[in-house]
Amino acid sequence: MKEADGVRGVHFSSPHTSMSFPSSQLLVNCDLFPKEFSIVVTLKFTHSVSKRNEYIFSLLEPKKVEKREAGDKKDENNKGNILERTKERRQKSNGERGRIILGLRFSRKRLHFLFRGHGGVVEHWGFRGTRLADNRWHTLVLAIGSHHVRLTVDCSSPLEMVPSKPFPSDLNIQGSRFYIGSRGKWKGSYSGLLRQLVLVPGSDATHHICPSSEPHLSVLSVPPLLSDLSIMGKEADGHVISYETQERVSVGLERACSELLQGQLWFNPLRKGLYLCDGTVWITVLEDHKRLDYVLEHQVLTTSSETHDVEVFQVPGIGLMAAMAHRSTASGSAVYLWSQTGFQLYQNISTYGALAWRHFSMGKKVFLVVSNSGSRPDKHFSKESETDSSVIYKWSRKRKRFVRFQTLQTHCARDWEAFTINQQTYLAVANHRQGNHNHTINSVIYKWNQLTKSFEVHQFLLTTGAYDWEFFTVGPYHFLVVANAFDGVTTSVDSVIYVWVNGSFQVFQTIKTFCATDWEMFQIGSRVFLAVANGHRLHGNGPSRYTINSTIYELDMNGKLFVRFQDIVTYSAVDWEFFSLGEEYFLVVANSFNGESYSLNSILYRWQGYEGFVPVHWLPTIGCSDWEFFSSKGESYLMYSSAKAPLSKVFKLKTY
Repeated sequence: MKEADGVRGVHFSSPHTSMSFPSSQLLVNCDLFPKEFSIVVTLKFTHSVSKRNEYIFSLLEPKKVEKREAGDKKDENNKGNILERTKERRQKSNGERGRIILGLRFSRKRLHFLFRGHGGVVEHWGFRGTRLADNRWHTLVLAIGSHHVRLTVDCSSPLEMVPSKPFPSDLNIQGSRFYIGSRGKWKGSYSGLLRQLVLVPGSDATHHICPSSEPHLSVLSVPPLLSDLSIMGKEADGHVISYETQERVSVGLERACSELLQGQLWFNPLRKGLYLCDGTVWITVLEDHKRLDYVLEHQVLTTSSETHDVEVFQVPGIGLMAAMAHRSTASGSAVYLWSQTGFQLYQNISTYGALAWRHFSMGKKVFLVVSNSGSRPDKHFSKESETDSSVIYKWSRKRKRFVRFQTLQTHCARDWEAFTINQQTYLAVANHRQGNHNHTINSVIYKWNQLTKSFEVHQFLLTTGAYDWEFFTVGPYHFLVVANAFDGVTTSVDSVIYVWVNGSFQVFQTIKTFCATDWEMFQIGSRVFLAVANGHRLHGNGPSRYTINSTIYELDMNGKLFVRFQDIVTYSAVDWEFFSLGEEYFLVVANSFNGESYSLNSILYRWQGYEGFVPVHWLPTIGCSDWEFFSSKGESYLMYSSAKAPLSKVFKLKTY
């Protein structure tokens, strides 16, 4: 296994028995090769690829051993001997070429598909102009149909040809063997890197991997050992490097997982758990599984104002922090530092009708961005501009404080979402409304500019009373979903799921929601879910209905869309929070108002497989606006904020 441009592939030093296997192992109980199929391959040719042909793979019939007759006479002179040896070599060479049933090979200027046609003649279909020998990764899909052949490179427009003779429907493969990276010999062996090689019978596989956010690395079936991309940019010169695993185990109660620790193990003696760092978070390898028993009130935190949102995060070298978005402009918002007894006030930050905080990191630098819905008293722009200022703060390691970094113009911003795609950092703001009446406005995607050291506008997305953004990734696809809440007349509006295609977000699916205030994405095993918090039903001057269903949707991998999985009755829900304890999964909802009172239960639901999520704990709250789950020193906690009272509470989850 070797690595190039931060991506792993297999390099073939010589033909090897491990790279050869009987065709019956892949095509079980099948003596004929499929007449319609696709070959998907991700590879990297070097600039130095020779003019000779190199086989990506081949399918060969078994060798025929011909015994010479015992009565063969020796030639009487040297000339006869030379002629006979030459003839034998030519016959041997022709015999080897005649063994090929199917193959894919590459020369400097052309990609060749070979197969045994009618009458045993080896047919060649060639594709010029593919420009593959550029020392870069490429993903190819060669689709063979009944009347056409298509080659798609990196999800671009396909090269298509209509052959004079179709691919045979009676290609016998009985007793044959596949050879990966060669045709069973040194001569013609593949010199580049191979990442995936997939045979898809009966189908054009292009739609399985395209469109893709990384078309040159589109994934259909990559071996697990190769699928974990390593850190990009470690080899700035782009040279191919060998990859060696060094699994070291650290022991302790607290460890931060970072890119530098990717692939390392951590043993937590308190949890009796072993964890693997994937570059971002610790993945459980072994753990003495916990079960939630009951919930204890751990801290009642008196705040300077009502709080719309809490963001809990880690600052390396400092510890666990919580940024609270306070409604009051006079008191601003506060950042708290966690101790064993609870959160203690650490820093006050001037905010103006703060509605949300979002934490993110770029390398070792830590940032906080606030959604301000009000205006600074000393702002210089006119009232008619109906514009607010949201601010990005950067953690100063010297001052050990968050300091103002960049100001961005927003419109009653309700939420920020930070995410990374292809090593680039983005920020998405949910602009709720402009003025008091215009709710259908642009929300903005910002992109970090390394040269200017600032975030700049990357894309506008038209939203309708946007309330929340949620970014998530499924396989090679990146999604961004907006919670649209109100269009000025009704709360019955479409929320939109976007997918990242060719450097920008495009509409993937729309879902009818009712004052959607939050989306929460989570995974249980290989299943992918999206939960929406519906606030209330309102149309025109009619009465509002606060007791309505919030809905959990599940991604249908075959249909490539989210479908309704479960409805849960909520009361003006404004947040969902998903978390796991051991092998158990939970959702807690922030119920804020039932039409009469703000004092009502927020409910903790537990996953029970076929039954979906069932209620297990009822937690009294006052105007609950947000839930946050966090862990510290082996203990697990839930924290909620109140938009109707100057308090927040921390609950300790007791496990057994």
